[in-house]
Amino acid sequence: MKITHLSFLVLFLTLSSCYTFSKPEKPENLISEEKMVNVLVDMAIMSASKGVNKKKLEDSGIVPAEYIYKRNNIDSITFAESNAYYAFDIQTYNGIYKRVKDSLFVIREKYRVVDKKEKEERAEKKSKGKVNNREKHSQEDLDKLKNNSKLQDGKAGKIEPEIKD
Repeated sequence: MKITHLSFLVLFLTLSSCYTFSKPEKPENLISEEKMVNVLVDMAIMSASKGVNKKKLEDSGIVPAEYIYKRNNIDSITFAESNAYYAFDIQTYNGIYKRVKDSLFVIREKYRVVDKKEKEERAEKKSKGKVNNREKHSQEDLDKLKNNSKLQDGKAGKIEPEIKD
């Protein structure tokens, strides 16, 4: 029993050691490196959006993979072939992913600036709203005081405080 297992193991190791990886052939419709960067950036953003609010994507009828392929005018086979081709050359693939990372960093910083500006505007509106409410309440309080003093002054001039004996 041990001899059969050992012989299968030796046979398997011999066959697997003879197998060599060959570079995939260049696809006819190879996606350019620049377009590949764009596709991978879109995929990263879509993946993040699915993580944040998947329900919103489903409700809007967006199928992430289809959306990305349509947006970049490619199909899934073209992407898979191009991805396999670029992935075989690790230096090229690392270069592509470095550009993807840089692009995502630029996009993130752009949205951080927008988010910061929106927060400042909301805080400014909120503080103006409080000031306006204070002014509004102050004006209302003054109007009430005036109305009360008019009522008190109205019939008999000034109302004198009653003095009880």
